[in-house]
Amino acid sequence: MTELDHTHWMNRAIELAKLCPVVEGAFSVGAVIVGADGEEISTGYSRETDAKVHAEESALDKLDKADPRLATATIYSTLEPCSERATKTRLPCTDRILEAKIPTVVIAWREPSTFVEDCVGVEKLAQEGVTVIEMPELAEAAMEMNRHLNLS
Repeated sequence: MTELDHTHWMNRAIELAKLCPVVEGAFSVGAVIVGADGEEISTGYSRETDAKVHAEESALDKLDKADPRLATATIYSTLEPCSERATKTRLPCTDRILEAKIPTVVIAWREPSTFVEDCVGVEKLAQEGVTVIEMPELAEAAMEMNRHLNLS
């Protein structure tokens, strides 16, 4: 198995986040799914396909749910995957990742309480046995396209 370059792939996710249409009521997030062989499998970013789509959701929607590569993949997201959605008819990204059986999630920063009081995406993933890696050294770059929001 190839050792993935987390910095390279998180920077790729950050570049995707810069493609997001900026809106007042949502984060701009980028996501990349990388196979165990180090190949990019899928990408997504917030509002890529519709006004409510999240980055992880967009990346996963481009793949067959039974794609065998997901079982050994890593998903890079510039922001902690959501554990709760304002759009109640859509599954939170944490649940989507668990359904896809992706074993490793890499994030740049935790979701602040801007829209959800207490996001527990990282905790829920870890509780289900998913390896979660945080890259605080890239948090500032991942926050940059979200400066129009209250990030405290």
